[in-house]
Amino acid sequence: MPTVRSLGWSSMTVFANPVLPGMYPDPSVCRVGDTFYLANSSFEYFPGLPLHSSTDLVTWTPLGHAIDRTGQAGLLDLAGVPDSGGLYAPTLRHHDGLFFLACTVVGGAADASFFLTTTDPAGPWSDPVFLEGARGIDPTVFFHEGRVWWAGCRLVEPGAYPGQTEIWLRELDPVAGRLFGQEHILWNGAVAGAVWAEGPHLFAHDGWIYLLAAEGGTERNHAVSVARSRSVTGPYVGNPGNPILSHRQLGATASVQNVGHADLVEAGDGSWWALALGVRSRAGGHVLGRETFLAPVAWESGWPVVNPGAGRLGERGSTPFTSADAPTPAELHDTFPVGPLAAHWLGVRGPVPGAHTSAAELHLEPPAPPAPDPAGSTSAPRPATRTPAAFLGYRLRHPDVRAGLRLVLPYPGVTAGLALRQSENFGLRIELAHAPAGWTATAIARADGADTVLGSVPLDPVAPGSLLGLTAELSAAGVAFTVTVAGETRVVAVTDAALLTTERAGGFVGTVVGPFVSGEPGHPVTVTGFDYVPTASATP
Repeated sequence: MPTVRSLGWSSMTVFANPVLPGMYPDPSVCRVGDTFYLANSSFEYFPGLPLHSSTDLVTWTPLGHAIDRTGQAGLLDLAGVPDSGGLYAPTLRHHDGLFFLACTVVGGAADASFFLTTTDPAGPWSDPVFLEGARGIDPTVFFHEGRVWWAGCRLVEPGAYPGQTEIWLRELDPVAGRLFGQEHILWNGAVAGAVWAEGPHLFAHDGWIYLLAAEGGTERNHAVSVARSRSVTGPYVGNPGNPILSHRQLGATASVQNVGHADLVEAGDGSWWALALGVRSRAGGHVLGRETFLAPVAWESGWPVVNPGAGRLGERGSTPFTSADAPTPAELHDTFPVGPLAAHWLGVRGPVPGAHTSAAELHLEPPAPPAPDPAGSTSAPRPATRTPAAFLGYRLRHPDVRAGLRLVLPYPGVTAGLALRQSENFGLRIELAHAPAGWTATAIARADGADTVLGSVPLDPVAPGSLLGLTAELSAAGVAFTVTVAGETRVVAVTDAALLTTERAGGFVGTVVGPFVSGEPGHPVTVTGFDYVPTASATP
């Protein structure tokens, strides 16, 4: 661990990693004045591409989302993306008063790289500008000596081995929205046979151009490597000490795994910092998704050294900055004040039709079944779903947490409940449903697209208009589901959390939790409150 003296600081502020907990992967950061700005991937969720600001790199204040309008979502065809498709690995930069966000949408009809611009990162952002010829994923933009460069990652075709990629570069005309000039191949990774050299970022420092990139895939072998050149177009020579950041050497018992996909930023005092993704592992799996971690960077012999003296992400660290910003509260108690839904609520592949607040209540309407197309298949949503449902999700940010909602007993033809969503095919939920025998609260596990009942509790007699509570509590022991009626709380089921882990479900996202409804359209469900309460510690 670096010391205050070794980094030249006269004072320090201690922080806990991750600095941005929950599903905030692929961090990209830039600084304007004394303020840092951060963007992250969002995949199939809407609003997309979350943005935060900070003055200390530790306390991150939500600003909104770059993709927050239905018109933008339509141009990107988010409705057509598969699970873990959608918005991948943005790069956020600022130049001459303009914020510039480069990204890729994967799957759906668009399936292309694009950029957005704004003068205010809180929005509004422009509609996406798609770039012809920008194949692959993980684009970055680099402003240097009056020219603008665009780099990306793509599979080598034909590759010498599976997963071989190359990082390529062309010049960008941001006004015309087109690439031009010669293409340059910059990098294939630091290690012989490297897979998925991706997530490139370019920096100028001390007369060198540095190329920072991830490699190894975003699982246990994930890593960050760096190369440098005297010219933007190369040739690039790798750091003999590559990779400069990884946890793959720490073994299966390490509490933080899958570390990689970093971005660097220089603070106003001349210090350098890395923001990287990692996962908090428990019992060999992670539920929360890939989160944003912070580490100091020193320059030694012309190369960046991440967390000097340690070489890996620490559970705690120090910065020389202070902030007047209040940290995001660990707890959330949402009583749905009148107005637009809070930005922390996520829809799947677009906004949730009909979801609205009134009189401090949330109203969710069961969606109509998708109309069949001429071939007899459903046309919207195109990705396969369990059943048409309206769902709002809140990112899980703590490994030990209790999430609950209060709702009015639904119409008998409607099913309503609380879902822990990992993907369309994996998750856990508790739901209220009416059958000939009466109302029941049922806990259900979904694995590989099939539902299994974990437990069921009869609720009758329960009067129409009754207020009920549904709770899911996540801990090292698993997930416990309870239902509360007339002040009496009953356990419905207890199960393990393996179905919520990426290791079991696959994909690139973390778990979100929130209310859902399905069944007969025209009968909205009233939710009077949602509570999210960490049960172990208020820190990540």
